[in-house]
Amino acid sequence: MHNFLLLCVLFFNAGVGIYYGLLNGVYSILLSIALISVIRQTKKSKYIEDQLWLHSNEIPPVSIIIPAYNEENVILRTVETALNQEYSAFEVIVVNDGSTDSTLQKLIDTYQLQKTNLLYRDILKTQEVHSFYYSKDIPNFLVLDKEQGGKADALNAGINSSHYPYFCSVDSDSILDPKALLKMMIHVIENPIPIIACGGDIRVLNGMNHPEINTNLPELPDKMLPMFQIVEYLRSFLFGRIGWNAMNGSMILSGAFSLFLKDAVIRSGGYSRDQVSEDLEIVFKLQKLYTHENKPYKISYALDAICWTEVPESLHELGHQRRRWQAGLFQACWKHKSMIFNPRYKTVGLFVIPYFVLLEAPGAFIELLGFIVMPLAYWLGLLSVEYFTLFILFAIFYGVFLSSATILLEEMTIKRYPSWRHLIRLLSYGVLEHFGYRQLNAWWRIQAMYKFLFTSYKWEYVHKLGKSEIKSLKK
Repeated sequence: MHNFLLLCVLFFNAGVGIYYGLLNGVYSILLSIALISVIRQTKKSKYIEDQLWLHSNEIPPVSIIIPAYNEENVILRTVETALNQEYSAFEVIVVNDGSTDSTLQKLIDTYQLQKTNLLYRDILKTQEVHSFYYSKDIPNFLVLDKEQGGKADALNAGINSSHYPYFCSVDSDSILDPKALLKMMIHVIENPIPIIACGGDIRVLNGMNHPEINTNLPELPDKMLPMFQIVEYLRSFLFGRIGWNAMNGSMILSGAFSLFLKDAVIRSGGYSRDQVSEDLEIVFKLQKLYTHENKPYKISYALDAICWTEVPESLHELGHQRRRWQAGLFQACWKHKSMIFNPRYKTVGLFVIPYFVLLEAPGAFIELLGFIVMPLAYWLGLLSVEYFTLFILFAIFYGVFLSSATILLEEMTIKRYPSWRHLIRLLSYGVLEHFGYRQLNAWWRIQAMYKFLFTSYKWEYVHKLGKSEIKSLKK
């Protein structure tokens, strides 16, 4: 029995070493690719004159769709920044998805909305739409009031009511940079390959007020949880998404701010109501649609199209969010499992989805068990000093290196947080996150897998605080 347990421990230790070697190898490749890509995009953006594009006939009109459920604390600031986009032709559609608070009433009172009769084209099947509201003073603003059906259903209702060939999904707790939509569309129309979906750059809103956002002088939050999430977002967007995007392997677009070709989404069947991460699963559907149709396409990421979003400030709310994200990834991969290792889907089928399934999915178990079994095995004399040191290097110090490299890359190119004070705080949290925070995230991912495998997982709502002081942009 003792020999059997010893053998199990040795096999597990070897597996942990192989896992971290593969994972960090992938991370290193993505970081290297991202470094080259970020430098190229940064240089290119300096030579693009936004004003020349602003009134160009080549800029297509866009529908901004904002799904809202019980968002009375944040809805007005989101609508305000959407309406004040520096863009030639766009409309803003808010879909009130059966809110039980004052979300709808706040919109009616603030914008003096009136009921109107409109023909609702039920192209994508949705819950019943009760009424439409419009403003005499803001002709490009429309509010739908409908039965609650979830975020996917609300987005489908917004698509049904939209008038333009592209639509942009924006979360109701997000704030768009004044040129966010323009930057996104410039990225789309300048690409030689037709872009059917494009994600924007997401930044953390917590701890800021509107003047800081408008002048691009952001401040860092005082609380620890938002700081950890800033480091996560930098790492995820700066080398994760840019790295995969450079290899034409984009699979994750943030629901907080993404642009889509409307016809493509409609032909794919729209957003799926049975998915808890509808923004992730729609990308799977678009990949399959265009691959089967054998049409050229690209799903991309616009580094300079900026959206600020509120992140959870409590462990309870953050756990809700992370379990949903992870369960949504499991759902999408399982639903579209025919894509895995399928050469027909090229980079996505051969590398990206297998990476999620084989490295990301089991990573939570390996990471948590590794931090328990490895030190125990070393203490019992079952592990050499060299192997234990290698584990510490792979599991902790290399992770610190990746976080630090990402932060430094950001400061050398994009410069979201320009002061030395910002840099020192970010680097500090890039180290601290590896001692407790990452392990907590791993635990939430394990919970998500358990719920996905053994229970009926349902949407876990994250409450929006709406603390940021957002002043009106109206002149």
